[in-house]
Amino acid sequence: MAERRCTDISLRMSKSASSTELEVHVGSMPFTLDKELLASKSAKVDALLKENSNEDLSCVLRDIPADAKTFELVARFCRGYAVQMSTENIVPLICLSFYLGMDENHSSNNLLSKAVTFFEQRVLPSWNEIIKALRVSERFFQQIMQLGLFDACLQAMIAKASDNPRHLGEPMIISTNDGDTEDGDGSYRPNARRRLFALDWQEDLTTLPLQLYEPIIYTMNQHEIPQEYISASIYQYAKKWIFSCNARGETMSIYKRESQRNLIETLERLLPHGRELLPCTLLFEMLRCAIDLEASSACRNGFEVRIGKQLDQAKVKDLLIPSQGYAKELQYDIECIRRILKIFYGNYNSSDASGFTTVAELIEKFLAEIAGDIDLMIDTFISLAEMSMAAALATKRNSDGIYRAIDIYLEKHAYLTEKEKEQVCRVLDFRKISPEACEHVAKNERLPVRLVVQVLFMAQLQLRETLTKEVRGYDDKLGKEEEDEVRMEMEKMSIKVKELEKDCSLMKKEIISGQRVKKGKVSMWTEMKRKLGCTSSMDEFRCLVKKKKVHPKLGI
Repeated sequence: MAERRCTDISLRMSKSASSTELEVHVGSMPFTLDKELLASKSAKVDALLKENSNEDLSCVLRDIPADAKTFELVARFCRGYAVQMSTENIVPLICLSFYLGMDENHSSNNLLSKAVTFFEQRVLPSWNEIIKALRVSERFFQQIMQLGLFDACLQAMIAKASDNPRHLGEPMIISTNDGDTEDGDGSYRPNARRRLFALDWQEDLTTLPLQLYEPIIYTMNQHEIPQEYISASIYQYAKKWIFSCNARGETMSIYKRESQRNLIETLERLLPHGRELLPCTLLFEMLRCAIDLEASSACRNGFEVRIGKQLDQAKVKDLLIPSQGYAKELQYDIECIRRILKIFYGNYNSSDASGFTTVAELIEKFLAEIAGDIDLMIDTFISLAEMSMAAALATKRNSDGIYRAIDIYLEKHAYLTEKEKEQVCRVLDFRKISPEACEHVAKNERLPVRLVVQVLFMAQLQLRETLTKEVRGYDDKLGKEEEDEVRMEMEKMSIKVKELEKDCSLMKKEIISGQRVKKGKVSMWTEMKRKLGCTSSMDEFRCLVKKKKVHPKLGI
């Protein structure tokens, strides 16, 4: 229909034209115009005619910055017809009328002034109209920059965003107090209460091409628009132009891949560095995207730094970053997690003890999750276990989480030798194992015998010390009316000690029965006791514990 209208007006102009005709091709569409008629409105054409009155000017005008529809509007204006301006055609119309010199200095009430007036009165006052006008302006990027159209749009948008930053969309921060939830697909959306106060439907800034979106966001950062709104817009832009394409499983060409790599690197540079501007899960999503697209190290490091500042908000599934490149022999990128942990410790605020405890628990769960990876080498596992122990060092957490991960690792790596098992278990601080974990250790056939005995000895020592301290404390503070209650508690703990001693005794019998002592050779149990520092029989195993004065009521 557009081509037919263009052809019709071309024919009408051709029929009514004087002998001095000018044929202009806009794209593949020819236009035949009267030279004098066009020159009366266009300073550029007028000057060309005065200099080259007898020459064909069609070749001079072949670089017209417009499409056929826009040139049709100019042709209609020159013929005296009314011009139907709209948000979608106003920017290219201004660019073309400026190129042709259709200003007031050449002819009063000219097209350029009319188009600029429409732009100022109908486009700039409205956020929606600005976005719609810019969206069709990508082809004229250089022209709108040179003419100041983009700067005018930008200043108007800054003013509107400063007044109401929700023009950028709702923040992605999740608060447990306002009812926000994470959707099943991993996306974050504001709750219904927020939507009641949201703006009416508006054009989305993220629909703009990157060459327009980048300077807009950059300028908003400079003008101190609230960073949580800017961060939300940046994530939505990545979701629209990168994540959605990957989710559809589209096969990317080399050009497409390079384009997306440039996009994620640009978004990382634009993303503010403040803490809690985006949920940690979303930052991990952007990091995985950067890794997959083989983005620059500066880009990947930027996401890692942001994650490290709020690692206490992460979930175990966030840490499961697939390995890339040379590290593909491992299922997950361990080195990346190591770097993020280092960043967290470097930014850790000692006043936030809860965050430290949360990260310690997170790393324990992560260690247990990856322990089943058959390709996870001993040295790597030990390194991560040591980091986990370090994370829990300043907390009152027990070592049960580390023990659980070790148990999984030994189960999945059954081929390990006894020496290798001992090497893995060496990172475990068995002095901090809970009584429940001690019971599991006593029955765990995957653990080295040496470790089992050490754990049982230490558990017995701790229980004895606990009994002694608590009885002394109660004797000092409690009256006779509470003695019965204390006695019952002590009896329970005494039973616990006996159970552990029984476990030790059974283990001794199992080891002795399984290892017949041959003449001239030392038994396995004797050798084990020697390594543990015991040189006599099982009845004297208390040599590991310094004798202490105990309360006579305990009988131990």
